[in-house]
Amino acid sequence: MKEFTPKEIVAELDKYIIGQNKAKKSVAIALRNRWRRQQVKGDLKEEIMPNNIIMIGPTGVGKTEIARRLANLANAPFIKVEASKYTEVGYVGRDVESMVRDLTDLSVNMVKKEKAQEVSKKAEFLAEERILDLLLPSPPKRKQLNQSDLSSNLNEDAQIKRERTREKLRIQLHQGKLAKRYVEIERRDERFPIIEVFSPQGIEELGVNFQEMFSGMMPKKSKKRKITVEEAKRILSQEETSRLIDMEEVISDAIHGVENSGIIFVDELDKIAGEKIKEGPDVSREGVQRDLLPIVEGTSVMTKYGMVKTDHVLFIAAGAFHASKPSDLIPELQGRFPIRVELSSLTTKDFIKILTEPKNALIKQYTALLATEGVEMSFTSDAIKEIAKTANLVNDRTENIGARRLHTVMTTLLEDVMFRIPDLDSKKIRVTKKMVKDTLQSIVKDEDLSRYIL
Repeated sequence: MKEFTPKEIVAELDKYIIGQNKAKKSVAIALRNRWRRQQVKGDLKEEIMPNNIIMIGPTGVGKTEIARRLANLANAPFIKVEASKYTEVGYVGRDVESMVRDLTDLSVNMVKKEKAQEVSKKAEFLAEERILDLLLPSPPKRKQLNQSDLSSNLNEDAQIKRERTREKLRIQLHQGKLAKRYVEIERRDERFPIIEVFSPQGIEELGVNFQEMFSGMMPKKSKKRKITVEEAKRILSQEETSRLIDMEEVISDAIHGVENSGIIFVDELDKIAGEKIKEGPDVSREGVQRDLLPIVEGTSVMTKYGMVKTDHVLFIAAGAFHASKPSDLIPELQGRFPIRVELSSLTTKDFIKILTEPKNALIKQYTALLATEGVEMSFTSDAIKEIAKTANLVNDRTENIGARRLHTVMTTLLEDVMFRIPDLDSKKIRVTKKMVKDTLQSIVKDEDLSRYIL
């Protein structure tokens, strides 16, 4: 895990998310505590449990964005799931344990990627040797019972000549002169028979790798293909990388990573909270909470890589909690999320900052898009204020969808420009307050129209 201090974590989140300092501070401390626990010696390390967090706030204020950016900062297995996708055991849908299986799969791929980078140079060298063998095949061996000194010398000369030719080919290979030359390689057919599985949970819940199971039963088929040296180098490098990687070590490291540094972000937690409904599709809401409880408390989940303990996995939950509140969750689950952070609604000032300050600000995105056609687009400060004001006004009048409203306002504002730009002679566009008002005024005034368009 990268040793980010809480201040550094907040500074990184500030590059993409405006405001919400309380939430940033909480996740920064939680992330740093993962690293702190790793430094503790002795048995006490096992007793230090993660402080799980619930982020409460309306849609579009940055809950999911905090989670996304946190994933980039934490050099650890991280997965985002929606609570509404899961159902109580016995109902058709995804079992809550599958989030741990998905996290383990992701961790295995992360470790595999790291190991692949470690052996990449060796794999490239071995792939290069195989390509040279294809370009300059070894001469067939002949049985010679009574070799004279003369024939032995001839063989040595031929060998020296062959080595020189091989080194010349190696130089040409490095220079890219042989990239388009064709070679014939033999590839194993990795496909396996399609099997229909009838299971209420779905195939991912079975924890079985059918490819491995059937690979021992089915005869291995291989076929020859003619491909360019360039493509052969890529394919053979992948093959050599797979051979060099010790999968047992990868799985061991991956499970250790999940158990000690894993983070699961559970979005839409409010969708499984609320009043008990005796009939209809929400019958399993409380059941999902009860199934989620042992995973958050700490249990062992069976995956195709072995048992994974969730005792020290950090859970960050989020929800708008419009129709329900955190106290509607079952008491046991509430106790497992001791830290509550409320995210504030966004104001016009926040919208102005969102449009201009983050690295991925909307204005920067649209400017970059039009720059691909050689068009220079600029916005006056008054225009930016008007866009922010319009977004805030529409949020107040209709549903408050937070910063996502800026996307709809910007799309409507620039729709005509984006459509006509390839045919325009002018390569400079200046968006002014007047242009914003003229384009959006009629839609904003008509509340019914703004509900459909903005």
